[in-house]
Parts: sequence; C-alpha cells; structure tokens
Amino acid sequence: MTARLASGVRVSALLRRVSGAGGFGAVLAHGDDTAGSIAVVIRDRGETSLFEPVLGAGGGYDWVATAAGDAIAGWIERARRRDPDLWVIELDIPDAARFVAETFGQG
Repeated sequence: MTARLASGVRVSALLRRVSGAGGFGAVLAHGDDTAGSIAVVIRDRGETSLFEPVLGAGGGYDWVATAAGDAIAGWIERARRRDPDLWVIELDIPDAARFVAETFGQG
C-alpha cells in the first residue's frame, strides 16, 4: 500500500505549478487538509468545465468532466452539501488538464 499525500499538500503543489507556469489558480472551496476529495474547475478559451476523479475499471482514478458552464455553481453547491470536506480548485492556464494529471495522477 502506497502512502498518499494529504489533500492540502496536493492542492498547494498544483497551485504552485500553475503559478510557476504563468497561469492562475485559486481555491474556491477549502476542504479537509488531510483527506478531502478534490474537484477542479478549468477555464480554457472561454469554456469552463468541472472535473472530478472517478474510479475507473482498472482501480485507478480518471479525471472526468461532470459539469460545464452555468451548471458548475449548482454542482459545487450540491457536492459541498453532501461532502463539506471537498476542495474545489479553479485553474486558468492553457492545457490545465495536463497540470491536473501530472500533479494528481490519472487512471
């Protein structure tokens, strides 16, 4: 079993990487520092999408778009009611999905 970094550390690493590459990142909702799940809002070329990790068939997590545009605010509100430990991060940088995959892993 591999130890997993605390959520707060993972979020900080993502925000530092995005900032270092000239992009913008912000915490929209602060979750549990140790074990909170993380959702990411990505702004790219005028489009806004929300991604969350979903358990894949191979046992790993895949980042899947679950809301877009005006539906994002409602998704965040409902998700935070169910899970107040949820982090919501916003990124505004070209190829933001690459930063998420490299920092948090995929599949």
